[in-house]
Amino acid sequence: MIIGSHVSFGSEQLLGSVKEALSYGANTFMFYTGAPQNTMRKAIDKELTIEAKKMMEENGINIENVICHAPYIINLANRKDPSKWEFSKNFLMQELDRCDELGISYLVLHPGSAVGLAKEEALKNIKDALTEIEKKNNHCMILLETMAGKGTECGSSLEEIAYLLEGFSHMGVCIDTCHLNDAGYNMQDFTKFLEMFEEKIGLSKIKCVHVNDSKNVLGSHKDRHANIGYGSIGFETINKICHEEKLKDVPKILETPYVGTSWEDKERLYPPYKYEIEMLKKEVFNDKLLEDILAYYKR
Repeated sequence: MIIGSHVSFGSEQLLGSVKEALSYGANTFMFYTGAPQNTMRKAIDKELTIEAKKMMEENGINIENVICHAPYIINLANRKDPSKWEFSKNFLMQELDRCDELGISYLVLHPGSAVGLAKEEALKNIKDALTEIEKKNNHCMILLETMAGKGTECGSSLEEIAYLLEGFSHMGVCIDTCHLNDAGYNMQDFTKFLEMFEEKIGLSKIKCVHVNDSKNVLGSHKDRHANIGYGSIGFETINKICHEEKLKDVPKILETPYVGTSWEDKERLYPPYKYEIEMLKKEVFNDKLLEDILAYYKR
């Protein structure tokens, strides 16, 4: 199983990301090249990148399975202010160039939100931007993420994703288990979902799976991630998804919440990934997940 989690990209850049991933027992990871909420970016340090690639080779992490995530501030759906739309498009192009510089093959993108526009117009705006971006011929491939349908989000149905992908050869999909649940796709019947995906889009387009439980009921359109086995999707279902033979070569990435002294304590937070990855590798639910996380980080 190719499994990892979101990790930081700090002072040591990609090298720091690799070190953090290895501390969780992961064999892949996902990162942002800077803060997801702003455009501040440091130049890529070539020496740190070389060290990172060496460490990956030594520890069995295939860089082809490593995922980057585009910042949330990019919104290709709304074109009411052309300057903002151009900014989003150009900033995404810069992120793709940074991924190429790092040697990363996949960049996950939230398609965008309509914000006052008709959904059809918003989807066309996204497609227009992607058409221009594809002309750059970056090595890094954009993966459109399936969304929960919160607010005016685009990409919460397979039909919308299929429309956005139509005509593009160098583009794929990142499916998110929490988002799919909240959008109304029943993850308990994942086989049926894959059949639908194959019919409408094609399974070969799935290049990444975001593995998250959900704090919400099916079809809630809220997008609130829960720790594995502690939400409405449940451990058994998520475990089956992670071990699905048809997706065995697809990286699985955890984006579950950090935890404190209780599930809702936000004062001092700790990453759960070491224990969630272990749980999915062993295929056994850990009903003392919180206690084990706290014991590990407070030792």
